[in-house]
Amino acid sequence: MTATRGPDALNISGLTVSYAGPPVVWDVTARFPQGLMSAIVGPNGSGKSTLLRAAMGIQPVDTGRVEVLGMPPARARQQVAYVPQRDEVDWDFPITVREAVEMGRYPARGWFRRLTPADRAAARVAMERLGLAPYASRQVGELSGGQRQRVFLARALCQEPRLLVLDEPFAGIDARTERDLLQLLSELVRTTGASVVAVHHDLATLRAAFDWALLVNVRGIACGPVADALSPANVARAYGSDSVLEPAP
Repeated sequence: MTATRGPDALNISGLTVSYAGPPVVWDVTARFPQGLMSAIVGPNGSGKSTLLRAAMGIQPVDTGRVEVLGMPPARARQQVAYVPQRDEVDWDFPITVREAVEMGRYPARGWFRRLTPADRAAARVAMERLGLAPYASRQVGELSGGQRQRVFLARALCQEPRLLVLDEPFAGIDARTERDLLQLLSELVRTTGASVVAVHHDLATLRAAFDWALLVNVRGIACGPVADALSPANVARAYGSDSVLEPAP
């Protein structure tokens, strides 16, 4: 008996997005299998974040279709945790680390219902996992960039999602913090079967940490296992003929 493959974590078909001008994402088709660390990568201005926001239903699309976990995005919403870029967050909003992480429980609980002891316990576990327990009562705006990123990752983990979507999660943080977060995400995928799709910019760490990649520059260049998608020829098409992809370790 032949096993059948389940639905992809994220499936994008013919997606085009524009801002009252030429398309910034043009007819992109890509699939991201479940249970993998997947990345969307390309040069600056290539449409990576726009593509991700459109796939999440945050950015209107001109044409195209998106399925999340085999469903329309609206139906899958409670099974998806989305971590936006840091500059999309109001860091002056008066909220503590604990309160920010606990917000991850509300999509399933309901915004007008009280959190249960189990919800608060899940938030504590997420904070401990991200090394945030000592900062639980601190205002989020007082934290460093790396600590803030940990807060929003903890909030996402608190949702216990089947799909974790991150937009430039490692921008503006030091190499050690990036390494720790990548290790945490890999462990999450390995132990829970969840899927990760992240906009990423570092080709070298992508090779080491991710399983699957979409290489994009307005149009989709290649999508598949990292070694195939990031071949020297594909990278040259996306970044220009002078780009050099570091060899795999």
